[in-house]
Amino acid sequence: QVQLVESGGGLVQPGGSLRLSCAASGFIFRYSDLGWYRQAPGKERELVASITNRGNTNYAGSLKGRFTISRDNAKNTAYLQMNSLKPEDTAVYYCNVRGQYGSAVESPVYDYWGQGTQVTVSS
Repeated sequence: QVQLVESGGGLVQPGGSLRLSCAASGFIFRYSDLGWYRQAPGKERELVASITNRGNTNYAGSLKGRFTISRDNAKNTAYLQMNSLKPEDTAVYYCNVRGQYGSAVESPVYDYWGQGTQVTVSS
């Protein structure tokens, strides 16, 4: 049912930019909270940025000012604009969606992940 497909990753030089996209299907997108996470080899998966269904955003402290998360509900797509990229930004980037099937506190919750897209920052 639920599918999340990331795209936009690739090889970029330090100081360059990339825009990642996450195309979603199988749920009511506009009611979901969205997040971008990343995981480098040998390291824990970490939050990059998140955006709620109401548009509130949150960023990892070291990334604020360089990365921007956004959403287009009409296209069921989430984006991560990455600027001033550094070699330490190299990782697999994952899209995440979470929410509830109803508005009540006890409503069932969902939490889904995409397969990830590789971002490599190197000269």
